[in-house]
Amino acid sequence: MHALLSLALLVPPIACQQIWDILSIFVCCLIVHSFSLQWQTKWDRTKLFTSLAPSTPINFVSPGVIGSADIDVDDSQTFQSVWGFGRYSQYVLPDSSALILSNMKATNSDNYFELLNYMFSPTDGANAAGLNYIRVPLGASDFSANTYSYDDTSGDTSFSDFNIGKAPSYVYSVLKDIQSISSSTSLLFTDARFLTLPYCTVMKVHILPWSPPGWMKSSGTMDGGSLDSQYVSIYANYLLKCLQGFKSEGITSLYAISIQNEPENSDSTYPSTSMPVSVHAQIGIALRTLMDDNGFSTVKLIGYEHNWDDTTYPIDLMEAAPDAFDGVAFHCYAGDVTAQDTFHTAYPTKEIYFTECSGTIGSDWWSDIKWYMDNLFIGAVTHNAHAALMWNIALDGNGDPKLPGTDSCGGAGCRAIVQVNSDGTYSVNQEFYSMAQASKAIIPKDVGGAFGQRIGVTVGGELNWALIVGAYVTTRVNPTDWLRYSLVVLNWDDSIGGWNPTDVTATIEFRGMQATYTFPVGVTTLWWYAPPTSFNGTKQETEIYTDTDGKQQVLGVFA
Repeated sequence: MHALLSLALLVPPIACQQIWDILSIFVCCLIVHSFSLQWQTKWDRTKLFTSLAPSTPINFVSPGVIGSADIDVDDSQTFQSVWGFGRYSQYVLPDSSALILSNMKATNSDNYFELLNYMFSPTDGANAAGLNYIRVPLGASDFSANTYSYDDTSGDTSFSDFNIGKAPSYVYSVLKDIQSISSSTSLLFTDARFLTLPYCTVMKVHILPWSPPGWMKSSGTMDGGSLDSQYVSIYANYLLKCLQGFKSEGITSLYAISIQNEPENSDSTYPSTSMPVSVHAQIGIALRTLMDDNGFSTVKLIGYEHNWDDTTYPIDLMEAAPDAFDGVAFHCYAGDVTAQDTFHTAYPTKEIYFTECSGTIGSDWWSDIKWYMDNLFIGAVTHNAHAALMWNIALDGNGDPKLPGTDSCGGAGCRAIVQVNSDGTYSVNQEFYSMAQASKAIIPKDVGGAFGQRIGVTVGGELNWALIVGAYVTTRVNPTDWLRYSLVVLNWDDSIGGWNPTDVTATIEFRGMQATYTFPVGVTTLWWYAPPTSFNGTKQETEIYTDTDGKQQVLGVFA
């Protein structure tokens, strides 16, 4: 393989710009060294996060008649970077999911590592989703075996009994396994040499409590109630201890911490806390200072963590503590995704995250994927989110285990991203396929490279309603390497005149050129490569397109 790739460097530069629907095709364009892939999940499950076989390239050529839908990509419009899906995204790792995965490791370690690699490997071109954003409860949640905090000794304001090991050991074990996979090796191409180097870890760990210790609360219990005002500064110190504890356990990928999960929810059947804006802000101000003074200045502080239906709370929180919080997070259980725009308009420099939504056991597979793509994995990002996550990573087929007596998830139960069976076998659910399709568009192209950044895109034509589209650009470590452009496209044209799944032939407009692609009903992720934006509008760029005009050549193909 190395000899073939090195030989390609001896060929004179060829300018080209193509979309490829391939599995491992090497294309040299203006000395570009890159793999381009198409991934697809279809409504009828005939393709499930499938990388398609080699075929003829789809070329960008001079514009002609537009298709039934016309996707116009505008890379002069740039928006937020996208740092993770799942699981984005991309998911939450409560005690129950860690237990399920730990038992799987003991029962069938081959399946365990196969699953983790399938979900988390960041290697470019791998048959893997590259999920990278993990949200972890601090202490018990509604998916724990029992109720606990890291210091349950009443009145222990000095935290002499604080013990991060109160969490089951398998929580840290599973996290470190994922962290290891997320830091795997890859080929780095530089100065005409291929070097095997470790990935800079792409994993991001976001921690937050479902409740303070019960002795800090007016109710005296972790299940419902609110924080006693005398413990505001004490609780900020408790959260600092949590950061220090995770670091001591070898979790080196700490990215963010939130003050409180769902601060407008108090439920007597599982750890939860009602927290008014004023208290939330006071804790945030105190914690931000503690973080900055104790080696956690780069860890983000995120507020709110509740539903779309209330934008007053996060806006008021930013007004009360603008310097403490980096941004806010939303959940899906009430309201709609456009609420994120309301917050963004009020505080355009603050970050938005979408951090929780759960599948429901027994719901329709294809209907779920349509909703997830429209509202979360394309929709939430279109509405300014940096990440989009789901709830549990792994449970059994009944949505267990969960905290005894909890009314969480209602009658049908929560469905996880992955169902793990007692014999160590597993199956991934619709949540996984939705996240995986989106994640492939934004994971770094290069070792140590950047995540994708959302760019402008609109859909015209008579079937403009049939396609929901997200567009992204991924920059390169070497500034002269061509940029990767990605589209994530949902075709939901499935029910005109009754059930009638219909392919949509669309044109894709990009920098004055046009390609044509037929999207089946389902989700499709496409990549192509183009010169850095410094080429935009220059004579050099015009010559690139004029010279090729759909007559590109492929220098090497190998599986």
